[in-house]
This record gives sequence, C-alpha cells and structure tokens, in this order.
Amino acid sequence: MAKQKSIALIYGDWDESYNDLPRWVLGVQLTMPGSVAVLKTSPVRIEGQVDESQAYFHRLFWTFPPCIEAFCHCKPLVSIDGTHLYGKYGGTLLIAIAQDGNSNILPVAFALVEGENAESWTFFFSHLRQHVTPQSGLLVISDRHNGIKAALEAPDGGWLPPSAYRAFYIRHVAANFALTFKGKDARRLLVNAAYAKTEVEFDYWFDILRSEDPAMCEWANQIDYSLWTQHRDEGRRFSHMTTNISECVNSILNGVRNLPVASLVKATYGRLAELFVRKGREAEAQMGTGQQFSQHLVKCIEANLKTARCFTVTLYDRDNSEFTVAETTPTGSFSLGTYRVSLASRTCDCGYFQALHFPCQHALTCCAYSRVTWTSYVRSIYQISSVFSVYRMGFTPPIPEGFWPPYDGPTVIPDPDKRRAREGRPRSTRIRTNMDEADPNRPKRCGLCRQPGHTRRSCPQVGGSSQTGRH
Repeated sequence: MAKQKSIALIYGDWDESYNDLPRWVLGVQLTMPGSVAVLKTSPVRIEGQVDESQAYFHRLFWTFPPCIEAFCHCKPLVSIDGTHLYGKYGGTLLIAIAQDGNSNILPVAFALVEGENAESWTFFFSHLRQHVTPQSGLLVISDRHNGIKAALEAPDGGWLPPSAYRAFYIRHVAANFALTFKGKDARRLLVNAAYAKTEVEFDYWFDILRSEDPAMCEWANQIDYSLWTQHRDEGRRFSHMTTNISECVNSILNGVRNLPVASLVKATYGRLAELFVRKGREAEAQMGTGQQFSQHLVKCIEANLKTARCFTVTLYDRDNSEFTVAETTPTGSFSLGTYRVSLASRTCDCGYFQALHFPCQHALTCCAYSRVTWTSYVRSIYQISSVFSVYRMGFTPPIPEGFWPPYDGPTVIPDPDKRRAREGRPRSTRIRTNMDEADPNRPKRCGLCRQPGHTRRSCPQVGGSSQTGRH
C-alpha cells in the first residue's frame, strides 16, 4: 500500500491516469506524426442505461514511426509475448519484439489489454499487421497459447502462409513436455533435437529420446515439426529459438509494469528514445572505424575460422562452386565427417549456412580454397550499415502536456472488475513451471570473482584493507 501511494505521488493517481490516455493519444500524434495509437473503450451502464459521460478503458495499441521504420531493417521475424501488470489494476501488456543484425532486441509495438484471450490477441495482431509488419513471408515466434493460435489462423488476418509463418519457443514446448515426462535428461534430448539444424542430427537425438521412452516421441510428433524444430524452419528463425520477453522487460521496460497506465505508456516513448540514441551512436561509431559487419557476426566468423583449419576441401563443380569438406580432426560435437557445400546456393550439409544466413566453418574453408571473399555470402542485415539503419530515425522531444490538444470525449475510467485485492499481500500472478527451477548440478560461484568453491565474504581476492573497512 505504501509503495502504491508513493507511486501515486510521483506519477499521479491510478484512476485519473486512465483519463489521461485519450489526451496522450492526441499529444503523441502531434509530437510525432505517423504515430499509431488505437484506444478502445466499452460503455458504462448504470441501472440498465448507458452513461455517455463515462467509458471503461478496454484496450490500447500503440507504436511509433521510428519503430515502424526500424522493423524494415531487422530480421524478418517478430517475437510475441505478454506480461502481467502489477499496479492497482490488473491487465496484460502485449509486446512485439524484433531483432537487428547485431542480435539486439527492439520492441516495436505494444498493447494494453484485459488479458490474454482470442479477442485481445486478434486486436493486437490486426493492428500489428496493418501498421508495423506488412512484409510478406514474416515469421511469428510465440508460445502455444490458444488465443494466439485463433488470431493467427483467422482467414482475413493476413497471418496465414505464405504471407506469414508461425513457430514456437522451444522453451515453452520443453516446459509442456516436462509436465508429462519427468526428468531433465529427457527434456534436454528434446531441446537438442529441436536445435538440430539437419534432419540427420535431429534423427540422432530423436532416436536417443525414443530409446528412453517411445511415448516421448509420440508426444513430440503431435506438433508439426515446422513449428518447433530448426531443421524444418527453412531458415526463417535465424536460429532464434527461445523467448526474450523477460530480457526486453528487464533491459528496456524495467519498472514500468507497476506504474499507472498513462505513465507506463509514456515510459515506452522515453525508454525507446534512449535506446535509439544509444544503439545508433554505437553503430555509427563502428561504421566510422571502417567496420563492415556487426560485432555479433564478427565473433561468429572468428569462431568458425578457428575450426575451419581442420578440414580438407575437394572441388567438384567449378561453375556452381560445389565442394565436399572432410574433417581431418574430430571437432568434438555431432559430426557427419564429410559435408557437401554449395556456395552458389548458400547451403551446407551442416545446416548452419541455411539457418544463420552467413558462412559456416565449412563454407569458409571453401571460400579460402577458391580464393574468394566470404563477405559476399553474408545476408545484408548483418552489415553495420543495416544495423545503423535500424536506429537512424530518432524520436522527437515530447511536447509538454500543457500544449496537447483538448479532449472532449467521455471520461475514461478503469474497469472496476480489474481492481486488485484491497487488503493483504498481493497474490502472485506468476505461473511457476519447471523453467523457474534452478539446476541443482550447477556449482555456486563467488559473486565477486565468479569462481566456484567460495562466496564473496570469503573470497581470496578481497584485500586486507577492504576487509578491514568492511568490519
């Protein structure tokens, strides 16, 4: 209660905050023309009569022009998830998250809804498709919520193949799997099968899973392989297998979920403005030093080059740049021994070339053998110029609220059914699953030097002076 009263003193009253939303919609569209904010209300009925002077807040979708422009230069996929609000009134914040060529996450659209159901998801997806993600062939990564399924499978929603494709977070699939089959080893085998980039590797892990219990494979076979396995995604995932909603909330929207709704919505504008400035400066500085590709790609290529020394290359077709690459020393992981590589079609039997859209260790070996540069086989989103284009369009300083246009509609009030319990400790809305369990085999590490076997208090790296000062 004290926390909520403190927040109310700083950010305003919760109830009055809902009536600030219509003016915010007008203000943000005046600040940044092209901003999208769709506010839905429901009528207030008193003794069977509609009170036209008031309206219940129902839903709000919003996004900003820099986010819309940024998505054009991101990977052609969008992660979708929802998170609960923790303030005086309940609700759910839905977020669409994109990823740039440097593997940075970027929220591109938001919605405040009453909860996760088919109607709220349809509201979110319809405006997301209309205003932010009109591109064809887009991949939507989400959990297996029935509301998401209904929204994406609507005939007129624009989310059916070939306009768009769907995939599941493997962590959610594994969590559902663990509800039926206990034991972390079996879950690990399922995850390994999902991450496999080739059918041969998938069959390898799946056969081990079948030897554990054939029922496990029967459970997995009930889900279409294209929805949860990497070797059947046709390269649409960019190896993006798990959820990043928690990372997005923690890094960009930290602390906003317990704010009054108007302050929450305003915070997305300020936080995104800071993010675009910071990431834009980083990309511009890297371009200024002559870098051609993102740091993420450079690290991956350097790691692949270290392994590429262990291969022998044979050229089979000079015109089509087709090779075989044989391992001369074991790589220590799942291996076929010999791989076929086609630089012309950008494929390799290991599956990495197709999945990640940049040369794998075998393709790099073939490039070196043919004396051609590997840079021509990298997808353009990994270029530092593309990363800079994501953050090129900045935000405009917000117009002070005193200059916002007047609002002459009905007073927007919160739905009383969404009011949280007035007394006692708030009940946790988190649904804890096996994803929240800590690994018992993981050694505890010192919080200072990060080495196992001791704690921060007994760390040998702490000098005598600091120990004396601590006492």
